[in-house]
Amino acid sequence: MKFPQPVTVKWIADLIGAEVIGEESDLIAGINEIHKVEEGDLVFVDHPKYYNTCIDSAASFIIINNKEVDSKGKTLLVCDEPFEAYLKIVTYFRPFNSQSQQVHPSAVIGQDTTIFPGAFIGENVTIGNNCIIYPNAVIYNNSVIGNNVVIHAGASIGADAFYYNNKKNRPTWYKKMLSCGRVVLEDNVEIGANTCIDKGVTHDTLIKQGTKIDNLVQIGHDVVIGENAIIAAQVGIAGCTTIGSGALIWGQVGITKTINIGDNAVILAQTGVSNSLEGNKVYFGYPAQEATTKRKELIWIKRIPEIWDRLKKLETNG
Repeated sequence: MKFPQPVTVKWIADLIGAEVIGEESDLIAGINEIHKVEEGDLVFVDHPKYYNTCIDSAASFIIINNKEVDSKGKTLLVCDEPFEAYLKIVTYFRPFNSQSQQVHPSAVIGQDTTIFPGAFIGENVTIGNNCIIYPNAVIYNNSVIGNNVVIHAGASIGADAFYYNNKKNRPTWYKKMLSCGRVVLEDNVEIGANTCIDKGVTHDTLIKQGTKIDNLVQIGHDVVIGENAIIAAQVGIAGCTTIGSGALIWGQVGITKTINIGDNAVILAQTGVSNSLEGNKVYFGYPAQEATTKRKELIWIKRIPEIWDRLKKLETNG
């Protein structure tokens, strides 16, 4: 999330009650989680396992609970509970506001766009020209919809990320990491009925132009899907995964988090993807393999009883 305008380190430190190690007058552009952080951003870390990851990232400013680490010249904001500090910042810049209108007054809706009865359009949503939003579709706050986009009935665009901070020293182990990112749908995208696309935790979930998504698909936070991809029903894509342009993903495929799938990859139905895949190849099975290799493997598995019988006969005759 980029702030409406850059703020000083001191301003943030006062907001969260942190000690500054570095230059207090430097300007912070926004706050991001580690998978999406950019130069000028603030990031938080509360576990020694990830200290170096954050310090070596593109982040310029780090909320941390240890002042003794080697910051490598980056500005530290030291406090006891960095996660709580993150929540305070997000709550300040993205406060929860209730809404009773079907379409929020701040929404910007383009020419010749049709909003059917029962559709919900949240605060600061932008929708382009010639779009169709069917009944009971929900477009959450701050979402950006391009031109010629179709969103079918019951789709959810911009629900919170399924993302939790886990600490076993408190009564509720899993505490929600508030989402302050967006969903961005570029031009000529179509979203099927009852498909759910979660907003980014701090950045954007992005569906690029020309991509078509079927019914009952789940797309997690901060996912990026390239141009002109096709995704069939009941696919599940976990957070921070990137799918290349021209990808073709058939029904009931499951894709794990933080991996990359190359351009023009084809993933056949019911495949389980647990690692990054190269583009311009066809994949099948769990774990996903090139389809020709997997089919050969299945043929040999079918022959196991026959081979076993031959071995027993050889043993008997021998």
